[in-house]
Amino acid sequence: MLSGKELILATKPFAKEIRWKSWYHTITGFLLLIGAIIGTYIFPTIMGIPAIIGKILCSIFAAIMLSRVFIIFHDYQHHAILQKSIFANFLFTLFGIYMITPPNIWKRSHDHHHNNNAKLFSASIGSFPIMTKQKFMDVDKKERFYYLAVRHPLNMFFAYLTTFMYGMCIQSFLSNPRRHWDSLAVLIIHFTIAGFIVFNFGWLAWLISFFLPFFLSHMLGSYLFYAQHNFPAAIYKPNKEWNYAGAALESSSYMEMNKIGHWMTANIGYHHVHHLNSRIPFYRLPEAMAAIPELQRPGRTSLSPSNIIKCLRLKAWDPELNRMVGYSEMGL
Repeated sequence: MLSGKELILATKPFAKEIRWKSWYHTITGFLLLIGAIIGTYIFPTIMGIPAIIGKILCSIFAAIMLSRVFIIFHDYQHHAILQKSIFANFLFTLFGIYMITPPNIWKRSHDHHHNNNAKLFSASIGSFPIMTKQKFMDVDKKERFYYLAVRHPLNMFFAYLTTFMYGMCIQSFLSNPRRHWDSLAVLIIHFTIAGFIVFNFGWLAWLISFFLPFFLSHMLGSYLFYAQHNFPAAIYKPNKEWNYAGAALESSSYMEMNKIGHWMTANIGYHHVHHLNSRIPFYRLPEAMAAIPELQRPGRTSLSPSNIIKCLRLKAWDPELNRMVGYSEMGL
């Protein structure tokens, strides 16, 4: 049985991109996204079906493509694909700005998340915070409220406004204006685009072509990120007991989906493999899992209503039970 560094080394053959595939998925992703957004403006009445129905369907598809392209952008930030390409750098920088995700702060916070995933006593930069049951019981009401608010389903539902617009942009700028001036710039660009759409095409066009795709894609992304590390089988460890490979396998989930679901989310459901070696391109994650037996028994979850409820009920880590627990098990 491989473990630790040996297991990470076993994944190295898969951490080599197939350049044409990287470009294929990137270009088709952007083309489908652009086509979906155009469809929200010009979709015609077909066979008596009102144009507004087609435009809303295009809006939902645009949200799906925003999610897929964001995960491809995320792979680029991990240096898994299209490195040393000036055009790719230009393309993904623009996309990061469009998604109100300043590339620099996203990369710093996400790298911190990868290097500290599932540590019990670490800053929750780029992650949902985790408290032990005892710490949750000991903190004051204000800290408890903040902790629960960040982990609350409403925070994920409104992630476009809370996590991205406020957290990624406003909060980072206010914390250090000189270092995070680009966060303010991204926000200004975002509102300028929104204003342009409203002024030239009206509120309905803004709602369907701009607001709804962002709202849905950020909501989906926020929940996926939560469930990939907050699921019933997840294990958290004190810093001294923590190791990188163990955290990848024990604290990162495999999200069960059909082929369409995995395509829409660019295989981010193979999250335990991604955390073990973030240099593996998203299109090679299934290949790595299939080839390495140690990767085939991860903690699992899915997007079924029952599994979503199970994940959302988790509130704190109980060292005695060695698992996450909810309110009822904390005696609240």
